[in-house]
Amino acid sequence: MFETLFQYPTVLARHREGPAADERQRFLSHRAQEGAARGTLLRIARELLVIAKSINLTTGKAIDRHDLDVAAVKWARQQQHRRRSHGARWSRELFVQVGTSWLRFIGRLQESEPTPSPFTDLIKNFAHHMRDERGLSEVTIRARCWHAEKLLAWLMSQDRCLTEVSLRDVDAFLSEKGGRDWGRVSVATCAKALRAFFRHAAMRGWCAGDIAAGIDGPRLFAQEGLPTGPVWSDVQQLITSTKGDRPGDIRDRAILMLFATYGFRSAEVARLRLEQVNWEREIIAIMRPKQRRAQEYPLVHSVGEAIIRYLRQVRPRGSHREIFLTLSAPFRPLSQGALYNLVSKRFCALQTDSRHRGPHSLRHACAGHLVAERFSLKAVGDHLGHRSASATRTYAKVDLAGLREVGNFDLGGLL
Repeated sequence: MFETLFQYPTVLARHREGPAADERQRFLSHRAQEGAARGTLLRIARELLVIAKSINLTTGKAIDRHDLDVAAVKWARQQQHRRRSHGARWSRELFVQVGTSWLRFIGRLQESEPTPSPFTDLIKNFAHHMRDERGLSEVTIRARCWHAEKLLAWLMSQDRCLTEVSLRDVDAFLSEKGGRDWGRVSVATCAKALRAFFRHAAMRGWCAGDIAAGIDGPRLFAQEGLPTGPVWSDVQQLITSTKGDRPGDIRDRAILMLFATYGFRSAEVARLRLEQVNWEREIIAIMRPKQRRAQEYPLVHSVGEAIIRYLRQVRPRGSHREIFLTLSAPFRPLSQGALYNLVSKRFCALQTDSRHRGPHSLRHACAGHLVAERFSLKAVGDHLGHRSASATRTYAKVDLAGLREVGNFDLGGLL
């Protein structure tokens, strides 16, 4: 790796003969596979040589962050004394950043273990119950555990323990959250999570058995539960905005078509892997955590063409198996947050009237379009991957054309 970065013999020899040369080369090769630019690799290589000379790696012991910080401060002062930098901050931060990544990569960084909270075991037991006995998705498990942790931390601050908690304590917690920065929907979601937690806690004998039944969140009106996605003409306009030859347009077109055509969730698109698209059978498979199986969809021709164009023209080479990666180095899979920003920015550029402009709004738009095309609720639910018909039933409330047909139905003088 050094040979591809350095041309002068003296500089090349200095890097070859420096401490931990093999470890430094492996890390540089790893960063190159991630798609780091040549200028970035040069900066990392120079910093790695300084780090390897500044800390003692011959003992075989792990290096803790304190030792790394001390070496970084010493190096930064030397750079400032030699007038190679105007301030010590940038040199110190680069030293720590590169050193931490390198030592972690070669397994020589002593990671500080987080201090476990007094209720860590309770949360783990609750998560185990939801995952293995209830079969809930990881998103639901994380959300419910988060709300349970918030309550337990609040009880600790009030010098209360779980064995003596009462319904009045839970109501006080929800009232305090609702009076600060939580909306009614957030408080209602928390109440639902706490009901599940206290049912489990009562079953384990951690608390009284009558708490879960008494937990009541704020009332949510029927209209609040209606899906509010964009109209289908706005979705078509959104996809049309990606007609171009720029790498961002090519990648975003494939992503938006997956959201709009199949109604995939952002997590499903973010985790979509190369092996999940079967080009011979023209099938795309999505893992459904709640159903614990993969659901197969026919690969629509236009969607397949968009994905192929992205793979051939835009997607960088690398070891990642996820399909959609960032456009600039270091190349990594797109997160759910990145997908939300991608969709939201394009919606904002169109200046549509839709209240919600994220990936989930396209899922609602897909469902609404299928209902408008007279697909049955069973077919719509199967397409969206719903486990229960109650999750799909809400789309019948916004089928205005169908409701008008019902209203205009002639009952033959019965009324």
